[in-house]
Amino acid sequence: MTKLTDNNTLRELTSVSQGQPSSDGDGVKLTRLIGNPQIDMLDPFLLFDHFESEQANDYIGGFPSHPHRGFETVTYMLAGKMRHKDNAGNEGVIAANGVQWMTAGKGIIHSEMPEQESGLLKGFQLWVNLPKTHKMSEPNYQEFPANEVAIEQGDDGSEIRVIAGTTNKGTTGPVINHHVKPTYLDVHLPAGTQFEQSLATTDNAFIFVIQGSILVGSSDNKLDKNQLGILSKGDLVTVTASSENSQFLLISGKPLNEEVARDGPFVMNTKAEVMQAFQDFKNNDF
Repeated sequence: MTKLTDNNTLRELTSVSQGQPSSDGDGVKLTRLIGNPQIDMLDPFLLFDHFESEQANDYIGGFPSHPHRGFETVTYMLAGKMRHKDNAGNEGVIAANGVQWMTAGKGIIHSEMPEQESGLLKGFQLWVNLPKTHKMSEPNYQEFPANEVAIEQGDDGSEIRVIAGTTNKGTTGPVINHHVKPTYLDVHLPAGTQFEQSLATTDNAFIFVIQGSILVGSSDNKLDKNQLGILSKGDLVTVTASSENSQFLLISGKPLNEEVARDGPFVMNTKAEVMQAFQDFKNNDF
């Protein structure tokens, strides 16, 4: 951590990862950046995937019906269309800059299928843990198309799409989550411009670079396209776009500091609870 004279503690890069090539669902090719051997989890974030391809064979199989219990799934699209459908009666299609935030709670069965047969499909999936007190809560679904995601325009040509949390200038995203109080920002910076965002000091946070390259913190540590950088504790994030226009995600959340037991689509606090989830699913109790 770097101390500043105005009582801010600047966040610095502590590690950088390229992620691990993987596949999920019915053969969807993706890069797993959290939830792999290098970064098992970053409490409360259990998984973070990036998918991007213009080849239909890389994504056309989608994610057919499958169960979840004990956490939340977040899908954010940059290109293409994806249809969500679940056994709680929720259904919707999100396109570029739209977001789906699903709370599995005590159990839900859903599918996420590409609503296209060709062209670029690009986006992210994030898994957010639920606290022990809410793992068996009722499922919930929040969907916001691009025109319902708050946008903040800067005088310097910057743009911030606010999915969750509040920017330093007071722009608040539509997603509601009282458990980990997440920040989820999609930031566009013209070359050479700077971005600042305050965060709760103890939140865990990371940055993923979508386009260009950026310099992070007082040491100006560089983060390049398709790299994920984990940030140190502190209450202020500073980012400068390098010599080209840049785009990145800043995601943070309050750690739950609870035991985590996970197996496939279920994330609970004990192994016995995970086994019960498998049994409940087998018994059609979702």
